[in-house]
Amino acid sequence: MGDVRSELQEIFTPFKTEIGHIPLPDKFTFPFYYEPYPLCIIAANELQAFIKEQTHWQHNFGFDPNNKVAEGGKMFGVLVVQNQSGEIGYLRAFSGKLNDTPWPKNFVPSINNLPEGDNFFNRGMREINVLGDEIRALETSVEMTAAQSEYENTKQQCAAEIESFRAFMRQRKMQRQRLRTALENKISADGFALLKDSLVKESYHYQHELKLLVARCEAEINAKKDVFYAFKNQLKKQVEKRAAHSATLQKKLFNSYQFLNSAGEKKSLESIFNERSIIQPPAGAGDCAAPKLLHFAFKNNMKPIAMAEFWWGVSPTTTIRKHGHFYPACKNKCEPILAHMLGGMDLDPNPMLMDNAQTKKLKIVYEDEYMLAVNKPEGLLSVPGKEIKDSVATRMKAKYTEATGPLVVHRLDMATSGLLLIAKSLEVHKNLQAQFTNRTIKKRYVALLESEIEQDSGIIKLPLRVDLDNRPSQLVCFEHGKLAVTRYEVIEKANGKTRINLFPHTGRTHQLRMHMAHPLGLNAAIVGDALYGKKAERMFLHAEYLQFEHPVTGHKMRLTAKADF
Repeated sequence: MGDVRSELQEIFTPFKTEIGHIPLPDKFTFPFYYEPYPLCIIAANELQAFIKEQTHWQHNFGFDPNNKVAEGGKMFGVLVVQNQSGEIGYLRAFSGKLNDTPWPKNFVPSINNLPEGDNFFNRGMREINVLGDEIRALETSVEMTAAQSEYENTKQQCAAEIESFRAFMRQRKMQRQRLRTALENKISADGFALLKDSLVKESYHYQHELKLLVARCEAEINAKKDVFYAFKNQLKKQVEKRAAHSATLQKKLFNSYQFLNSAGEKKSLESIFNERSIIQPPAGAGDCAAPKLLHFAFKNNMKPIAMAEFWWGVSPTTTIRKHGHFYPACKNKCEPILAHMLGGMDLDPNPMLMDNAQTKKLKIVYEDEYMLAVNKPEGLLSVPGKEIKDSVATRMKAKYTEATGPLVVHRLDMATSGLLLIAKSLEVHKNLQAQFTNRTIKKRYVALLESEIEQDSGIIKLPLRVDLDNRPSQLVCFEHGKLAVTRYEVIEKANGKTRINLFPHTGRTHQLRMHMAHPLGLNAAIVGDALYGKKAERMFLHAEYLQFEHPVTGHKMRLTAKADF
């Protein structure tokens, strides 16, 4: 019992900062889109100071490029809680592990909380590693290598021998044909008949010899194959045995993750994902900071008050993670788990499901009988979403009831304001969309970046694809990403910000936002970009200019809608 109390005392962290003036929130944090509650900001600041000062473990988070042992940056989390004594403090956690060091004190343990050293997982991994060593030894053994070599050489030699004999047969066939032609009218009929009979017998003889040769070669090849395949079958059995061991161990590991919720109900990792028709949980599921924090609180009868997670260290090369910035919980791994863990709790509303644009007007910049252009306000969807139906498309459909075909020609992110083209007929829609597809439409955006950049102009080429672990976020991927190209020109640098014009040559999802924020781009997120930077009153990105060919008249159209920032 003393050990449990000691662990609780080490992990439950009282605030060093005075917090008496900060009221407790009415509802718990919605984990997938939030602004950190003031108590979480204080807790995070104290944790960051602890990370800098502590000497119990070493991890440079990628700050020292010469340290090859460090794992790079890591996500940390804080959970403000009220303990059984009514005290307000916080719990601390990190995602995954910190190198191979023993679990550091003052942090909540892993949910499966396997003991160090001899546990079922480590024993299972040792067995799998032994099988792996046996497989590698067999694959590289002199006997198997020799058997494979003899099998391959015999196949090649037999193929060459058969082809050589076939070539000889073709040569003899041509000689027989020439002989028949040469003697057909020069010897007696009886003599010519005897000659033909002799030549036919020779043909049958060689065909018989070929059959014998093929049969002999097949026998030799099969004999060598049997020897080699005996090794291959042995190898296959070992590989299958390792796979079975791995699957059994993985299932046992999944079942060792038992997640509590506020009602004290437990669910395994496997059952949580199976309920969503996901056969196998993604790698690392259950090891993120958020599930660890909540599980420990529920297990020890602490009341969760508010939660936040932040990135500490150098950004990964693919996703965007800024040192010290707050980020929501990941969706692919955490959303199914947290749906169970937070079930029954009173959460903040999901901001992504709140329609805050109903009072915002949609201004018409240009209109004729064939098409129009509108200036979309930030916060309004281009097309209806699953939950929010108010959008440019629905407003246009209500206004232009006689229009045929889809109205909205292209899209802007909900958080982006600016010009959108609307077609009043299917034919006009096809024409304008073809201009976008063929990249003949010229576009200019204006943005405000969160820092002053060094370059005044340039071109960014970074391939992008969706982040499968955290939709709809994008990531840089040189293997599977689609090329995205953006030209930029700085307008002004002042007060620690950069006002910039952006000219996208391609139209990838979140292209401008990623190219601004990513370290391989300008490394300066757009002000207010809640996905790739820091949330503000709005995202300062505006589609300001469009140049295109009128779909009916063919006239060159130049439309401008100045940004209101």
